[in-house]
Amino acid sequence: MSTREIAGKTVDFDEEGFMSNPAEWDKDIAVELAKEIGIELNGDHWKVIEFSRSDFEEKGEAPGLRRITKAGGVPTKVLYKLFPKGPAKKIALVSGLGKPHGCI
Repeated sequence: MSTREIAGKTVDFDEEGFMSNPAEWDKDIAVELAKEIGIELNGDHWKVIEFSRSDFEEKGEAPGLRRITKAGGVPTKVLYKLFPKGPAKKIALVSGLGKPHGCI
């Protein structure tokens, strides 16, 4: 585990770069995390992020790609456009959640 400063806050991250405590997350952190992976967030990104955080609150784990497409109603092609090359991991990262199960 490591601690670093992001968006003016000190936040704990695991060895893979995911936030250790989703309760520390806020929108300013999301914007900075997205910038770090080359994504500028827009309204469509926020819909996916808000779904993911809500689903996490309900299920206790970060949703995978299939769950986001089925329960969140976002087509796979759209997810790959918004979060290229590994959308489930990138969505979880920007949403302040741990790595989704099933992701390598």
